[in-house]
Amino acid sequence: MKRLLFALLMLSFGAVAQQKLHSSGRLTITTLSENSFVHTSFLQTDDFGKVACNGLIIRSGYEVAIFDTPTDDRSSQELIRWVRDVLKCKIVVLVPTHFHSDCLGGLAAFHAAGIPSFANEKTIELATQNSMSVPQKGFSEKSSLLVGAKEVQLRFFGEGHTRDNVVAYFPAEQVLFGGCLIKELHATKGFLGDANVNAWSETVAKIQAAYPLVNHVVPGHGAAGDAKLLEYTRQLFAKP
Repeated sequence: MKRLLFALLMLSFGAVAQQKLHSSGRLTITTLSENSFVHTSFLQTDDFGKVACNGLIIRSGYEVAIFDTPTDDRSSQELIRWVRDVLKCKIVVLVPTHFHSDCLGGLAAFHAAGIPSFANEKTIELATQNSMSVPQKGFSEKSSLLVGAKEVQLRFFGEGHTRDNVVAYFPAEQVLFGGCLIKELHATKGFLGDANVNAWSETVAKIQAAYPLVNHVVPGHGAAGDAKLLEYTRQLFAKP
């Protein structure tokens, strides 16, 4: 009965993105499309203050994949409980899209819950070098996941925000999770400590060519949007 009521609630949202489903001091969860949701947690930084950090939840049937952990174990545990208790789904995989703490800061909580993790081999290498929680299995360049009956594509298009940043694409609902490689509209360049700014624009151009049909784009920080976020990011880092 609870799942039926939740499904009816989802239908009532229609095409309205970012309808809040859960909110606490540590974590918010909002709708993006029928079977995708944005989870947002918070990271205290020296340079930018308290920063909201996005991840993505993809659902198919009774299975869920999560892209990027919340920023710490407590908010990750909260997300795991929400998927279990509200979506009534099993988390089949966690994918950090690069090695920074806003992507894998809560990885230990997922491993403790028996949830497997999968990442770019470069992410595993960089996480190990930086004494961070390390994803369990790796892929090179590209891979795909089966979540329920639906495919999610994972690809490394090149360097940008980091040397390991990958994106995830959910063809069934044309949802692209760009992570910190993609900026929200009107954003600044942000943290560049591990960036390749010379390659960034070309990397985004490759994403645009590979995924011309995109309804929703989720950046690592800030508001989700559409393909305009890709073009904005490409131009932001274009060589003068």
